[in-house]
Order: sequence, then C-alpha cells, then structure tokens
Amino acid sequence: MTNNNIYFIANWKMFGSVKLVNSLNNVISYSKKNKHKAKIVYCPPYTLLKSFVDKTKNSNIEIGAQDCHINSDYGPYTGAISSKMIKDLGAKFVIIGHSETRKENDNKKINLKIKSALNKKLNVIFCIGEKLIDKKKNKTKFVLKKQLLEGLKNLNKLNKVIIAYEPVWSIGTGIVPTENNLIKNVKFIKDTLKRSKKFSMSKVLYGGSVNQKNIKNLMRIDNIDGFLIGGASTNEKIFIDIMKKSII
Repeated sequence: MTNNNIYFIANWKMFGSVKLVNSLNNVISYSKKNKHKAKIVYCPPYTLLKSFVDKTKNSNIEIGAQDCHINSDYGPYTGAISSKMIKDLGAKFVIIGHSETRKENDNKKINLKIKSALNKKLNVIFCIGEKLIDKKKNKTKFVLKKQLLEGLKNLNKLNKVIIAYEPVWSIGTGIVPTENNLIKNVKFIKDTLKRSKKFSMSKVLYGGSVNQKNIKNLMRIDNIDGFLIGGASTNEKIFIDIMKKSII
C-alpha cells in the first residue's frame, strides 16, 4: 500500500454524545501533521453531525453521515434524513449500503440512495460484502458483483464514489479475512469496476474488525486504499495508533 492519501473513515454507529466531541482534539492535531498522507472522515450519528462539523472546521478532517433517504430533498418521511439535510449541516460524505442497514434496503433502494447523495454533491462510501453463508457456498464473487453492478447502475459523478469492502461475517467479530483472501477479493472488485471503465478510478477500502493489532498485516495488502473503522475509531488513542501504524 502506498502512504499517500490513505482513507481512515470512522464509523461511530450508535455511539457518542456531545460531551465526547472534545475527544477529537488529539485526532485533529494528528491530522494537521499528516494532512498529505491521512484522509480522515468521521461518520457520527445524525445527532452529532453539526457538532462534529463545527469542531473540525479548521482542520483537515471531514464529516459524513451513516445513511440517507432515497429522497434527496424534503418530504413527508417521519424519522428520515435526506441528503439535502446532511449537506446543509456541512457534512461531505455519507455511508450507504452498510450491512447493518441492508436488512431494510435491497440493491435497488441502495442505488436510489446513492443517486440521492450524488444529487446533493455528497461523497458516497458504498459498502458491499458477503455473508458467511455466501462465503461457505463460494458465492462471494457473485454477491460482490451483483451488489456493485446493481448499486452503481446508471450513475454519474463516479469520482465521488468510494467502495468499502466489508465481509458481513467479519464486522464486530474480531475475525479478519486472510491476506490471500483479501488480495483476491479486492482485486476482483477493482477488476469489476475497471471493466465498466466509468469506475476505474474508484478507491477500495477494507472494513471489518480493523484495530491496532491487525492493522500492520492489513497494510501489507497493496490494493487496499484505506479503512472503514467501527468500534476502534471511537477511542481516540486507538484510532491514532491505527493511523500511526499505517503511515510510515
């Protein structure tokens, strides 16, 4: 892996309070020292988006949401958040298709959400990944290709789409795919994107139980452009340690 512009995307999921906003102080300081190497994006819950945007406005850190509605504007959808609202708060990214939200979203709906986000000029972190049963039945490539092609169908502004490969069976389990397995699957994703030509420049990240103990092994994989990090990113010391071990 090159040491230029490595993505470190912190997905806080359903974690955090306003009191924890100051925990970004050390990460902000670190980002200023490594602005040409680390591309840091925090994706907190909706309730903290504005606080995170304000906190990081004079730093190199950018902010993203964890999901959005298929409707990019306002509408009668109780409890939903649109791309317009996310953009209005000052966020620049949005995670779409995470396995924890795919239970309510098929590939068609995910495609509509991506279009919604791009319509408001948000950068999309598009998550794909196979379940354990898919892996056991040797259907990983079939699942990844289907998710990619259907999720990215009829899209423009493709330079704003980042792919995050997250095997569902690895998320929160502490189990990380073998080096050989990751090399093959990330290569398959990039080859699939290249065949469409429009997606050939898309970055591909890895997510799934990334922590300070396994990051050095993950860094050995040349075709990974960064990481989508869950629980480990909520601890500033661990998050910085992960970045320090990634950037030489």
